[in-house]
Amino acid sequence: MWIVMPEVTAATWAEQQVALVRDDPAGRLALMERCYSGPFGKAPHHLPFRRAAMSFMRWQLRRGVLQPPFHRRPGSPWWRAVNERILRDGCEAVGLSGGMSGPSSSPTAAQWLSFALRPTAPAWYRAHNGSVVAAYLKHRELAEAENEPERFFMNVILCRVLYTHALVAAPRISLGWLRTLAPLLGDPRLGMTGIFLQLSRVLPDQYPLNGSARYYLGLEHGFARLVDFGMIVPRLRQLYEWSADELGAPGLLDCVRDGALTYAWPFEDREVWQPPRSRVLPVIHRILPPAR
Repeated sequence: MWIVMPEVTAATWAEQQVALVRDDPAGRLALMERCYSGPFGKAPHHLPFRRAAMSFMRWQLRRGVLQPPFHRRPGSPWWRAVNERILRDGCEAVGLSGGMSGPSSSPTAAQWLSFALRPTAPAWYRAHNGSVVAAYLKHRELAEAENEPERFFMNVILCRVLYTHALVAAPRISLGWLRTLAPLLGDPRLGMTGIFLQLSRVLPDQYPLNGSARYYLGLEHGFARLVDFGMIVPRLRQLYEWSADELGAPGLLDCVRDGALTYAWPFEDREVWQPPRSRVLPVIHRILPPAR
């Protein structure tokens, strides 16, 4: 249970909570977990949504990307900044829903408050992905400082979280005529979502990555490759346009160009986004064409 302080604004309180765990990866994990318990330690309708967020954050801890700069193996300034944005927005929503003064300091914090007040799958994605995208766009310079494979997977992660959101909130865009199945596949309360976000089978638990982007692309298991090249890449422009509108983030449109992902990635190196030779991919493209 949190100690609610009505005399402090929720935004200030959130900053304080994040500052306490900034250089403590395990503390960050505990703070995110507490956010899903609500301001009074009891939020049964929110807890099921914790599954996807905690699973991905544990993977970040295993890789060491959240380690402080003074650690013997420092983490990633970019990963730390993105994670911090999610924590700060989530904490602010907890404060606001617990009676601290406002208003929301950002549209993304307001989206988290909307989720806190009415916890649904679309509301969770709007809040979570809103924070993620805001952090991506704000910290592009930090992203540019990362090596090639790290920047490659930043793009992979971004397009996958946008796609899972679309499964729930825009099923026709994400899955065409099979749209009735989309909300089930994308629901963050269920284990299926992890299939779309799973990278641990490809990436080692270390930071930074040592191989090339093409090396790790070759390690990607079959299902993930079918999802990326069979279902997401043909819909990239539609997906990013819809997401930019849904999240109020027009800057997202600068992260995709002519079927290539371009967040901290040169368009001239777009061949990595071209589908590999496969007998299955053309079949998927025919069965599940992008919506008009």
